[in-house]
Amino acid sequence: MQRAAAPFAYRQCVGIMLLNERGEALVARRADMPPEMAAWQMPQGGIDWGETPREAALRELEEEIGTAEVEIIAETRAWLTYDFPPDVALRVWGGRYRGQRQKWFLMRFNGADGDIDLGHEYREFDAWRWVDPEHVPSLIVAFKRQLYFAVIAEFRPHCRTVRERGRVRP
Repeated sequence: MQRAAAPFAYRQCVGIMLLNERGEALVARRADMPPEMAAWQMPQGGIDWGETPREAALRELEEEIGTAEVEIIAETRAWLTYDFPPDVALRVWGGRYRGQRQKWFLMRFNGADGDIDLGHEYREFDAWRWVDPEHVPSLIVAFKRQLYFAVIAEFRPHCRTVRERGRVRP
């Protein structure tokens, strides 16, 4: 009797919803996509061997946007997953993964916009901007959209708190 092939594994990752003092979320445009297919996303990346999700989130943020001037506010209660479309699954990471399994972190940005620097050795993004968190899913590629809705729903109460604190100046 022949057994069915095991499904591909999920790549272990982190995602970061970074908010400024106005409660807006940072989104960045992937540099590896043609301009007509502008693919925006929040920072995310893989967890290295021996790294905790929290450590990975801080490292990824610094690698991708050039700063770690942040404060962690919350993290998702559970790991969230999304599957790649079949053509994408075959192209990325040698076809080893069916999608990604992510722990998301909500962070407050404590720096200035000038601290954000996308110009690194391997440049993942070529542009960035702040947007209302409720608008973020409309900018995301379709196969990640449900995950983004879940992240925003879980972090929504914290987003309001950040926005309210940003309006109050000592």
